[in-house]
Amino acid sequence: MNKYRNRKVNIDGIWFDSVREGRRYTELKLLLRGGYIKDLRLQVPYELLPNQKDSTGKVIERRVRYIADFVYFDITKGIEVVEDAKGVRTDLYKLKKKMMLDKYGIQIKEV
Repeated sequence: MNKYRNRKVNIDGIWFDSVREGRRYTELKLLLRGGYIKDLRLQVPYELLPNQKDSTGKVIERRVRYIADFVYFDITKGIEVVEDAKGVRTDLYKLKKKMMLDKYGIQIKEV
């Protein structure tokens, strides 16, 4: 258990950070089988800021990334969906959510 009281769970040999995330994966698998969604991907990284380097090329600040829990194409709506199985909306998550919208025009769907 971590500081947010999440319990890791293993489904289909895949470890998820929370029961909520694992449960959502199971739901998405059903939608995939039913033909409602396609191209389901897990833990998809998006770069929000690249590494910051000094004048010598040495990295002084590491890149900032957002890692989406799930990304899939919703066939019924004709759109790609970036989804996060969110329990606690930390300040860092809220900032990254805004950066995703600003940089990529992606509004994260929270479940």
